[in-house]
Amino acid sequence: MERINIETKTKQYPVFLGEGITESLPHLLAQLSFPSGTKILIVTDETVEALYCPKLRSVLSQQYDVYTYVVPSGESSKSFENYYACQTAALTYGLDRHSLIIAFGGGVVGDLAGFVAATFMRGIPYIQMPTTLLAHDSAVGGKVAINHPLGKNMIGAFHQPEAVIYDIAFLRSLPEKELRSGFAEVIKHALIHDRAFYEWLKREIHCLDDLEGQKLQYCIHRGIQIKAGIVQEDEKETGIRAYLNFGHTLGHALESELGYGTITHGDAVAVGMLFALFVSERLYGVSFHDHQFCSWFQTYGFPTSLPPHISPEQLLQKMKGDKKAKAGTVRMVLLRDIGNVQIETIEDEQLLSLLHEFLERKEEKND
Repeated sequence: MERINIETKTKQYPVFLGEGITESLPHLLAQLSFPSGTKILIVTDETVEALYCPKLRSVLSQQYDVYTYVVPSGESSKSFENYYACQTAALTYGLDRHSLIIAFGGGVVGDLAGFVAATFMRGIPYIQMPTTLLAHDSAVGGKVAINHPLGKNMIGAFHQPEAVIYDIAFLRSLPEKELRSGFAEVIKHALIHDRAFYEWLKREIHCLDDLEGQKLQYCIHRGIQIKAGIVQEDEKETGIRAYLNFGHTLGHALESELGYGTITHGDAVAVGMLFALFVSERLYGVSFHDHQFCSWFQTYGFPTSLPPHISPEQLLQKMKGDKKAKAGTVRMVLLRDIGNVQIETIEDEQLLSLLHEFLERKEEKND
């Protein structure tokens, strides 16, 4: 079992990473000062509940008072209705300020359960137990939220967990599209911060089947390390934490415009990263031709262009509503080079022109 320490201005907490570590959960909870008899509410989704919840409840129930609340699988569960239902469950089961919520699932469950914990009785402890590769990003850093029809993650809080317990055995059941979705965030971490890691990915991960064993654990470990370093310096996203939004300005707009769950988060971010690289080339006069990003992304099955029916005008409006926008003006995370990040304010007219050009371009031009 590996341990990675996360340190922010408001809190320090561990990430436990390894295969089969769920068996050690009671011991880990005791280390984290949760005594026997603590009330625990597991928030999970239908898919994870069927696959793994019986085992988790069995491990915990010998020492703890365990309850479960199950939400539908998918991005649409990050809704006010499910948030309210989770709060009702917590009240019904008699949770108090000494109780614990376990977010057991992917990024959707982590964001939803974390926001429930942040606001129940003005904030109670919670632990992230990711079951997806995508959640290696969302489980660390304390950003929790639900969606609104007008924008993704627009209602939320900063609420750091007590720990992240990452049993990579759960990743074996991931469908290919979910593994690919999480790998987009691994690529993002490499591009914004670590050229050597980026080169390792291109050399070692030739297809999604390579994401297993020690290679998979290294991807998770390095991705968390990169995010931890950024969060340590900027917990509340007043500076460099915004770098983690590389690819997300267009990515979130795509998710919202197409309808949450129509496209996976990672696929949307992949297109968003390619657009950010495209804009970087136009604004800075640099070239990423030698990196062959479109071809590289295609080897994993990522989409590399906007859907042909999409409206650039509608995407622009969604991008203007992004949390990173300032006074209705879009701010994008761009790259001058691998690991050399800059945030630029882009006026509507220029951005709309770039969206049209990106939509109409032949993919080969980006390679």
